[in-house]
Amino acid sequence: MIISNLQNSSRIEPLHPSFKSLFEYVKSHDLLHAELGRIDLDGENLFVRNIAAEGVPQDKQPLEAHRDYIDVHILLEGEERIGWKPLEKVTDEVKPYSVADDCALYADRATAYVDLQPGDFVVVYPEDPHAPLIGKGKIRKLIAKVKL
Repeated sequence: MIISNLQNSSRIEPLHPSFKSLFEYVKSHDLLHAELGRIDLDGENLFVRNIAAEGVPQDKQPLEAHRDYIDVHILLEGEERIGWKPLEKVTDEVKPYSVADDCALYADRATAYVDLQPGDFVVVYPEDPHAPLIGKGKIRKLIAKVKL
């Protein structure tokens, strides 16, 4: 898991060939006021979900894990907490991995949390089960899906 701010995105851009185009797009568009939904940047290799959601209580949010995509969670508005636990320590699977959704869900509680403010982002790899959208009130964010 990588935690940073859009001002420092250039430091992690070398870690994946799609990161630079993702961060350039995000920084050059007013996505807070854009239409909600999917934004295709490179077909199934790189796309963004622009979402608005209500925060979920920490004890109600399961961990999710992916195999085919890196998630980049970018907070646009509100406050969000994201939980994390190492993949090798999750044991309580409540939804088996689905290839179609690229997702498995776990009832395990996170062992670490990060609190995001607008402009902050978290990069989660397949080894990073994470519990997003923890908080109260409205959360506007982007979830970029970056193909491995």
